[in-house]
Amino acid sequence: MTASEGQRAQFQTVAVNWTDRWQVYQRLQQLSIPCRCAASQPLQVRLDDPLAAVQLWSISQQLTASRAELLARLRRCWNKHSQQGVR
Repeated sequence: MTASEGQRAQFQTVAVNWTDRWQVYQRLQQLSIPCRCAASQPLQVRLDDPLAAVQLWSISQQLTASRAELLARLRRCWNKHSQQGVR
């Protein structure tokens, strides 16, 4: 049975820098991704679908990747879209 068929994914502990975990938690809340983060406890997230997993990855990249890495990723996306004729 898949999560979409009624079975919910379990909460998973996510390894996030302690100084960043509240920021990640708040962003996940804004995106309506189920999560919990009690005082002095690790961040826990329930990833019910692939989109939630990608959004968690994106949030973590924004906090951990260097500016140069983020710019390179953005340029690759722009180049890919311009090669496909997307504006």
